Amino acid sequence: MHPNTLLTSILSLSAACTASPQNHGYGYGHGYSSPTTGLAKAMRENGRSFIGTAMKLRLDDTSELAIISNNADFNSITPEEDFKWALTEPGLGNYTFEKADAIAEWVVEHGYQLHCHTLLWHNQLSDYVAKGNFSNATLIEYMKGHIQAVAGRYKGICTAWDVVNEGLEENGTYRESVFYKTIGEAYIPFAFKFAHHADPHAKLFYNDYNLESAGDKWLGAQRIVKLVREYGGKIHGVGLQAHLTCEESNPAPNQTTLVKALEGLTALDVDVTYSEVDVRMKTPSTPEKLQTQAEVYERVAASCMEVKRCIGMTTWGVSDKYSWIPSTFPGEGTGDMWDENYQKKPAYDGFLKGIQSAQGYY
Repeated sequence: MHPNTLLTSILSLSAACTASPQNHGYGYGHGYSSPTTGLAKAMRENGRSFIGTAMKLRLDDTSELAIISNNADFNSITPEEDFKWALTEPGLGNYTFEKADAIAEWVVEHGYQLHCHTLLWHNQLSDYVAKGNFSNATLIEYMKGHIQAVAGRYKGICTAWDVVNEGLEENGTYRESVFYKTIGEAYIPFAFKFAHHADPHAKLFYNDYNLESAGDKWLGAQRIVKLVREYGGKIHGVGLQAHLTCEESNPAPNQTTLVKALEGLTALDVDVTYSEVDVRMKTPSTPEKLQTQAEVYERVAASCMEVKRCIGMTTWGVSDKYSWIPSTFPGEGTGDMWDENYQKKPAYDGFLKGIQSAQGYY
């Protein structure tokens, strides 16, 4: 389908398919009672933009879809996999948009924002890019072609794009990706320029993990914001992934540090989001660990509400059933707000309480 045809057909749904708040009757697991409001509803009442979740479109899992479709809790979607390079352009010039189109259509039907993820990442690259061994000019052309095709296809549909994802090492230096090794640091502003040209109205973000600790990597993210602007590019925000733990051996940052991390970036005149929130623990869970997890969720939300330009928060999935954590961190998991049986955990209440901590909520 031609991108203009796709845009017309998807956007035509929005007038007829405006989502309305629903009550799906999900009570809290673990002895909790249902709240009188929702996460996104509370966020909007505080003048912020969204609460989102990462999503793979599993139409056969109606329980998961019911949670995500409740727009009292969520009003934004970040595609977990289907917009990445290997899935949208597995071969040079060979574009496969079926799964990405399906998510875009679902989002528009439900009246949600679509935070598209991601244009450049060192992982999940197609083989023709990952193998390297080509000139600077060739890789720039590959980048330009890919970004213009993908961002251009969803022009007017994506509220925002993660243009570059995880381009830094922990010490704040640039990650030795194929893009950096071939092009140098200039690949980052080039990517932002190509993305802005493809979709001038989308908000453009740099996204990374471990920025919320306000250390060397955080300073590197500040350097990226400045670099993009030095090249005359547009950058509108930074996403702090916030993949955190509730273990004493690796505690999440305190609220003072979280606020410092956010404010250090907004001082550069960009918006910030928590873009991939989850709070893992060593399994099995215990009531005490679940309570600590809830406190971390509350702290994250409260820090966002303390910083005016923290415009939204996205969790990396809704249920432990599909969590990425156990396969990446063996022996850990239970990081989401709903358990594997779709029962709300205390984390939900903590997250909501943190949102409601904003001055003037009541």
